[in-house]
Amino acid sequence: MAVYGIADLHLDPIGDKPMDIFGENWVDHEKKIFNHWNKVISDDDLVLIPGDISWALKLDEAKVDLTKIDELPGIKVIGKGNHDYWWGTKSKLNSLKLNSIHFLYNDHFIYKDIAICGTRGWPSKDSEEFDPHDEKVFNREVNRLELSLNSVCKQVNKIIVMLHYPPFNIDKTPNEFVEVMKKYNVEVCVYGHLHSEGHKFAVEGKIDGIDFHCISCDYINFKLKKIM
Repeated sequence: MAVYGIADLHLDPIGDKPMDIFGENWVDHEKKIFNHWNKVISDDDLVLIPGDISWALKLDEAKVDLTKIDELPGIKVIGKGNHDYWWGTKSKLNSLKLNSIHFLYNDHFIYKDIAICGTRGWPSKDSEEFDPHDEKVFNREVNRLELSLNSVCKQVNKIIVMLHYPPFNIDKTPNEFVEVMKKYNVEVCVYGHLHSEGHKFAVEGKIDGIDFHCISCDYINFKLKKIM
């Protein structure tokens, strides 16, 4: 068994959102991801996908892309990204009856002796786009991370957190999301969201006892990254 991760698949069920505006490396990015996936992932491996799954606007449109993921090898845990407008209630997501996918929704997923927790996250308070409205959303997302972590009621050996947004400020210092993770002795955190020039804001390695991985698909060259 192994744990892998890849974020920001940006699958396009309609074909009107080409990602090559971010660079030539995005040409045929879906094919690159799925080809590598089929080569390296076994049915008992776990794949973490923290957000920006599909450009679909409605759940029935997103089902096309989610079914593609469901049919790939491995067990998948999916979180919400800032572009996942199709994301619905937990009951609506579960009604899709996707056999190999668990949607994180203020809860957790147990894989072997590992707990997977997480939430979407939000831009850091020192970012240019942060305004007074964002304060409420930021705090709500911090609370959702705590709800997810607090939902783990059985003994586990490791806790992995998956976020869509990086849990760091623009100056690369840890923010409030990291403080919550430290409280619950999280060992690993994966995140995405950063593309192209945004890669310069990626922070990786062990910080405050937590091993951080940026797994935006273009950051990891459209190949799933082995986390553990």
